[in-house]
Amino acid sequence: MPRCWFAALLFAFALLASCQKSQTDLPPIQTDHEFDTDSKVHLDSLTPAQIENLATVARVWGFLKYHHPAVASGTRQWDYDLFRLLPAVLAAQNASSVNEVLVKWIDSLGPLPACRNGRPFLSGDLDLKPDIAWIHDQSLLGPGLVNRLETLYSSCPGPKTPFYISLMPVAGNARFDHELSYPGIKFPDSGFQLLALFRWWNIIQYWYPYRLVSQQDWAAVLTEFIPKLALARDKDAYSLAMLELIAKANDTHANLWNSLRVRPPVGPCWLRVQIRFVEDQPTVIDLLPDAKHPVPLQRGDVIESLDNVPVSKLIADWTPFFADSNSAARQRDMGISFTRGACGPVAVTVRRDGKSVSLSATREELPPTQKINTFHDRPGDTFQFLSPEIAYLKLSSIKATDVIGYLEKAQKTKGLIVDIRNYPSAFMPFTLGPALVTTPTQFASFSRPDLDNPGAFRFAPGDPISPGPFHYKGKVVILVDEVSQSQAEYTAMALRAAPGAIVVGSTTAGADGNASSIPLPGSLSTAISGIGVFYPDRRPTQRIGIVPDVVAKPTLAGLVAGRDEVLETAIRQILGPGIPRTEIERIATPSR
Repeated sequence: MPRCWFAALLFAFALLASCQKSQTDLPPIQTDHEFDTDSKVHLDSLTPAQIENLATVARVWGFLKYHHPAVASGTRQWDYDLFRLLPAVLAAQNASSVNEVLVKWIDSLGPLPACRNGRPFLSGDLDLKPDIAWIHDQSLLGPGLVNRLETLYSSCPGPKTPFYISLMPVAGNARFDHELSYPGIKFPDSGFQLLALFRWWNIIQYWYPYRLVSQQDWAAVLTEFIPKLALARDKDAYSLAMLELIAKANDTHANLWNSLRVRPPVGPCWLRVQIRFVEDQPTVIDLLPDAKHPVPLQRGDVIESLDNVPVSKLIADWTPFFADSNSAARQRDMGISFTRGACGPVAVTVRRDGKSVSLSATREELPPTQKINTFHDRPGDTFQFLSPEIAYLKLSSIKATDVIGYLEKAQKTKGLIVDIRNYPSAFMPFTLGPALVTTPTQFASFSRPDLDNPGAFRFAPGDPISPGPFHYKGKVVILVDEVSQSQAEYTAMALRAAPGAIVVGSTTAGADGNASSIPLPGSLSTAISGIGVFYPDRRPTQRIGIVPDVVAKPTLAGLVAGRDEVLETAIRQILGPGIPRTEIERIATPSR
């Protein structure tokens, strides 16, 4: 019995020692809980000097995060180190005092490890170089801080596996590891709200391939949003400020996906109509079923005002909060929520048959089961014969296993229309593409981030499409519009590379490249396009989109008549110019 008792005691001591050791082995991000629910930084106002000082802190904090080995290795809870620093920064009388605080802060991180060669020289096929000219600015930072930052930049890169950043397998876009979303914080909290700005802004600086394509003065953006974020009075105000900030990236992948309820127009109800911008005007393209109140609008009505506010003013007021790459994507996204607002009666002015008509309509809640089809492809089966000479394939419902079977059926047709006015349900470049090319065909090149040089992006060729055992011999016409985004755009690039293939339609959403998710304080979430996508000759796609070979857009007259004018244009490209318009319309019109 005594021996059993002694053995049990030894086991307990060993277990306790093991637990204590495992706790000490955990990174500080898991053991430092000082600010889990409150940053202890609460602000009612900011002076211009404080705003400029905070901008300097944001830059230095982000630079150290991705360059200093003591931070990049995960040996600090870097978010909380920011909160510990901010009181001294906010109390500083001038920029020189802040720079002294930052010098001491950097020195407290410990000496840099010795190494033989320092940071690898930036060479090779570069798309972007790091934007670090500011670290040499003594008028901004003073000689001591400049010396610390320059020494750090010229030293060895951080760990081979950085704590806060890694690259996704295969695609190579950034993955933001160990970025906490802090769900337990209570708003307002100026510290956490500034943390959201600092985190996102530095990700843009170091890991966004399109930071120049966005055409922003990023230093000015940082200064502009410090008071907007720090002084936001509640979570909704914080979320709205983040929406406005994120929109600066001009990236349709970038949005505040779980906070869109605060993006204008706001309200729980909609008119029971579907809106699309036709001829650059918000137009009723369909009535939604099961309305509880009479809907006085009709297909083809152009909205001129809502609640007596002209559409031009509504669009101008809403635009800063829509994170879209181009106007085509912005109009698409505005159309989805255009009639949103308070429940109940609303005054609506429409243009109908060339005249302004005043109506009274009712906004209603949409049932949770209500699904609005925002794709513009043809109704019916995935594969259809429009005529004996024309096959049609839409990618919104495609299955990879069915592709060759469809093409075998279409082999005797004169042309194949591939409709990507949607989002493909399966990845098609290397499934459909091999049946359309006759030689190995390059269709894209990429730029990817360099972990050793944060802020640098290097070009690399994409994989070519190799010919498959089956080849479709007819002409290929690809349909795109503002709905075509990301994978849809990439697919259009791939299929367009086939000999003789052409693209018909209008400008696409201009957001290509694998999306990288970014957690933000308060359980918010956003994303960026994580790799640069270019044609093989390095023509860009971001913001520009897939530019059609033949431009075709819906018109008001065609919409009222129930025509698909984009599909009609594609049919004419296959059959030639001599076919009567009535015959083209007949082929394009779905059978009832």
